[in-house]
Amino acid sequence: MQALRLWTLLATYAVAVGQNQGQKNQECPKLNAQMPEFQKKTVHIKDPGRVEEIICGLIKGGAAKLQIITDFDMTLSRFSYNGKRCPTCHNIIDNSKLITEECRKKFFSFQLLQLKETYYAIEIDPALTIEEKYPYMVEWYNKSHALLIEQGLQKDKFAEIVRESDVMLKEGYENFFDKLSEHNIPVFIFSAGIGDILEEVIHQAGVYHSNVKVVSNFMDFDEHGILKGFKGELIHVYNKHDGALKNTEYFKQLKDNSNIILLGDSQGDLSMADGVANVEHILKIGYLNDKVDELLEKYMDSYDIVLVKDESLEVANSILQKIL
Repeated sequence: MQALRLWTLLATYAVAVGQNQGQKNQECPKLNAQMPEFQKKTVHIKDPGRVEEIICGLIKGGAAKLQIITDFDMTLSRFSYNGKRCPTCHNIIDNSKLITEECRKKFFSFQLLQLKETYYAIEIDPALTIEEKYPYMVEWYNKSHALLIEQGLQKDKFAEIVRESDVMLKEGYENFFDKLSEHNIPVFIFSAGIGDILEEVIHQAGVYHSNVKVVSNFMDFDEHGILKGFKGELIHVYNKHDGALKNTEYFKQLKDNSNIILLGDSQGDLSMADGVANVEHILKIGYLNDKVDELLEKYMDSYDIVLVKDESLEVANSILQKIL
């Protein structure tokens, strides 16, 4: 009787192992066959085989090994909606009714001339290196922040500023944030925007969960809640490598989270994971929102997946669905 019982247990175990192995074999999906989200015209992949291998590694690692490192402006938030540009964290304040008419004229003149004709053009110029762009980004951010400080902005007005703005998170953001929260996956939002505004946006959207950490340019207020400056060193689009290295303590706490999904929309975002010492698998997803013809090849050389003028998190969510 005991021998029969042992044989039954072994047979049951063998069946279970076989089922498990079958599931594992199905866990490495073919992008086109098993993940229809990858068939969208917005999706561009230089090396599908390599992407399949990375996703397979992410799936096998599961929730226990995963962490998310992401940009915010134009990555988690929309670049445009119905043909109209959506605001960045900086633009949310620029466009606010709380900015005086005098400063609005001054700032908008600066914005139109410098941002559109000089700084933004420099940021996305495919002919310039990151090193060549770097000083212009510092100049742009410092001038913008100085004008905001002149306004004496009140901290208690930020909720109203965000509520009345046209900022929008990408389609599928609830599923993205909620699923990551459900499985307690660390989310590191690394933004060159304004941290106080960013936090208010995701708070009002109901997705500022406990697994989310924000590193950005945070404002410094006096005892009356009036803006007097910015805390710490400036974070701009092309110095995220330095910021990543300064957050190594955060990444050390996540030493077992060696699998990364990185989301960004610029060449500068590619360095956001530089502070992670023990990377096993990293999948880099890049949103290309502007100058597509000039920049697509460069983006495809540096990002594993490039999403062209894509205002959704559908691809990221489809990968998370397989992992979690």
